[in-house]
Amino acid sequence: MSEALETRRPLGRSALTVSRIALGCGNFGGVGSAPEFFGQGLNQDKALELMDAAWEFGITHFDTADAYGGGRSELAIGRWIASRGVRPQLTTKIYNPMQAGGDRGLRPERIARHLRASLERLGVDRVELYLAHEFDPEVPLPESLGAFDQARAEGMIGAYGVSNFGAPQLAAALAAGEPQAIQNSYSLLAREDERELLGLCAERQVAYLVFSPLAGGWLTGKYRRGEPFPEGSRMTQRPEPYRELVTGRTFDALARLEAMASGRGISMAGLALAWLLADERVTQIVIGPGRPGHLAPVGEALAHPLTAAERAAVGNAVA
Repeated sequence: MSEALETRRPLGRSALTVSRIALGCGNFGGVGSAPEFFGQGLNQDKALELMDAAWEFGITHFDTADAYGGGRSELAIGRWIASRGVRPQLTTKIYNPMQAGGDRGLRPERIARHLRASLERLGVDRVELYLAHEFDPEVPLPESLGAFDQARAEGMIGAYGVSNFGAPQLAAALAAGEPQAIQNSYSLLAREDERELLGLCAERQVAYLVFSPLAGGWLTGKYRRGEPFPEGSRMTQRPEPYRELVTGRTFDALARLEAMASGRGISMAGLALAWLLADERVTQIVIGPGRPGHLAPVGEALAHPLTAAERAAVGNAVA
């Protein structure tokens, strides 16, 4: 397992490489970037425990954002680095407000100010990857990406990229600057990027990074037909990104996936992650476990890799 976790992929055309699996830290002190949940999620002790478990497991890349928990996620990672004396690779992001009613966006002066604040919270002088968390229609891309270029020239970031961009937006970013990566939602239940964006990434050598690989918990089997959603799950906290999955068709697909996973002797989550790891177009998968035990499906996926034919069969079953 450790050897598989140490496998690294080039980060686009940059000189950097990244591991296949990163720890998503969006639930440290909040539930993602939603101001109404700042101060909730995993408290500091639970966050430190999870980072310890991930590091021991072999995960050495941590993914966060300045607005996760209103800065609490970056602070927790910074405290972990300072207290443990080790340095993971780091991805952080900018766009969303840091407080209720706060400003947002990708203005150059905001990027410069927020990056300095992120580095201070993390307790480092540089992050490996800095991402625009959303597309900002109010600021010309050359201005925003120019600020990223400046930060890279000053040594504060190793490379930059974008997140939650569609294919036309990524094409515009590539015309305006040098993004080396894109991080989007992709899973067996969210495959829109297969139409255009994955091909564009391959053509232009942009690293494709995946968040929400288990579709907000839908690919773990926790949501059952005709049963209430488990308390504390994404569907009881921030259901908006996943409401369209509440259909009979989804539950039929999950039943087929569960049967295939059972036939392989692994969990649904393990099979869903194995499906992603078998895709050569995917550079990195960001997982967001709520506790150390949730790392188990990663081990299953690594121990039970899929062939191309097996991957196709799983994808067809859940289509």
